[in-house]
Amino acid sequence: MNITIEVNNRSIKAKKGDTILEALRQNGIRVPTLCNMAHLTPTGACRLCVVEVEGYDNLLTSCSHIVEEGMKIKTHSPRVVRARKTIVELLLDNHPDDCLYCEKNGSCELQDLAVELHVRERKVLSKSFSQKLDLSSPSIVRDPAKCILCGRCVRICDEVQSVSTFEFIKRGCNMYVGTTMSRDLNFSNCIGCGQCVLVCPTGALTERQNIAEVIDAINNPEIVTVAQIAPSISVSIASEFGMKATKDINGIIYAALRKIGFDYVFDTSVAADISSHEMAQELLDRKENGESIPMLSSCCPAWVKFVEQWYPNRINLLSAVKSPQQIMGSLVRNYFSKTVGINPSNIFSVSIMPCLAKKFEAQREEMTTRGLSDVDSVISTRELVRLIKLYGIDMQNIETQHADKPFNIRSSAGKLFGISGGAAEAIARMIYFRITSKELVDKNIKEERIGSGVKAFSFKAAGHQFRFAIVNGLKNIHEIIGEVLKPENEIDFVEVMACPGGCVNGGGQPFTMDEKSVKQRAKIIAEIDEADGIKCAAKNPSVHAVYEEFLEDVGSEKSKKFLYTRYSPRDVLL
Repeated sequence: MNITIEVNNRSIKAKKGDTILEALRQNGIRVPTLCNMAHLTPTGACRLCVVEVEGYDNLLTSCSHIVEEGMKIKTHSPRVVRARKTIVELLLDNHPDDCLYCEKNGSCELQDLAVELHVRERKVLSKSFSQKLDLSSPSIVRDPAKCILCGRCVRICDEVQSVSTFEFIKRGCNMYVGTTMSRDLNFSNCIGCGQCVLVCPTGALTERQNIAEVIDAINNPEIVTVAQIAPSISVSIASEFGMKATKDINGIIYAALRKIGFDYVFDTSVAADISSHEMAQELLDRKENGESIPMLSSCCPAWVKFVEQWYPNRINLLSAVKSPQQIMGSLVRNYFSKTVGINPSNIFSVSIMPCLAKKFEAQREEMTTRGLSDVDSVISTRELVRLIKLYGIDMQNIETQHADKPFNIRSSAGKLFGISGGAAEAIARMIYFRITSKELVDKNIKEERIGSGVKAFSFKAAGHQFRFAIVNGLKNIHEIIGEVLKPENEIDFVEVMACPGGCVNGGGQPFTMDEKSVKQRAKIIAEIDEADGIKCAAKNPSVHAVYEEFLEDVGSEKSKKFLYTRYSPRDVLL
């Protein structure tokens, strides 16, 4: 039901029950805010969204006040603008003055508001916050001095990710955001997903930068630099270079990386195909033996760490197959190096990922072979953009190139690993082909729902019934885990991606508060799958070559030596 309200002397329609802020946005009227988050209950903490409403003595927070019939609102009256400007001035009074050197320079919402409201001098001097910079995490850097207490990180970590790493500590002017018992981030229960970095409006939370070590390796003539690119990268950065956001620029990225100086460039989707082979066989073996079912996906390192911390008694359910990133790293070090005659210790393996937890995964002790890490350095999508701009690559005037052999041909199933549900579908296709020697088509898949809205699908292969569940993000994960593990649900495989939407919405992706952009990235990958000629990993010739020349067979001793790993309980403060 619609009601009529007056905004800035003009009548507009609003939905009954909407907040003032929602009504304004739906009618193309922008009101600034620093604490408001889509789909979460408004708190009105930042007060920047205040508006003047006739009949009320005080300004109202538009994010938390419901619209009423006949309401007369002023969104930018002198009183409102003055209030917003005062709030920004107060936020800046003890904020560091290092904007030129800050990681968020150019994408800082506080900086943008200061420009918008014409704040050009520091009017209030206050004592700076003294809490130290937290560099303990391999994924995330925390700078408490730049925190404005908006609460976004607290809320997304608690209400969306179900981790609750951050909380408000103390009260009043002594309040700050910290971890349990104010421990460093690496000693907290943080899973490194990076969703807090995506929503932080300032430089209080940023990713750990690895660009410097990558550049050093590129400039070292004795080092052979190898880059691998995650499936979701190519659909995420076109708009960063002035190209159409819906464009898949995989070939352009390969060319750019070679211009930067990488010796070899590979597609991680090929490793995802190999992962599909191994995980399909692992699931079939488990199902035949009737043990450790349902099998839980292990391609998302944030989810793996979550299980290690919250459900150590369920670690046995995790797939022992490494993630595609680590599979590629291991094959580069132990297979590719031999084919080209390079000493494995002279290879610097760089992974370009949309996920900050991948930085943590790469330095795990379990991800080493003969004392060498599978992957030497991980840079995020944002870091890739900065690296390309640093080297002055003109992305709009560069010819596309292909990935290098032997990891140059992928199936579209490997590309699907970049979206929620993609890994489950890739493994389902592999299982179906292994049993029937035919490709799994949509008509053979039955979509279902389990309990509290968890997506699931089932299919039959030569009389064998399989049921897969897909968990999109960690919201309500504790209830969901109990549901999917119930024996009566007969789930064989559970895919869990820690970030809502999957890797296309990873913590290392370009900054955006636009849900539409995330859905757009997922749509492009789905369209690539629809148009691709190789839809199943079983038909990938590059994968066949790897098994013939090195791994010998799926699930072989060599496969288990180089492609499998183990996980252990983590004792942290929950």
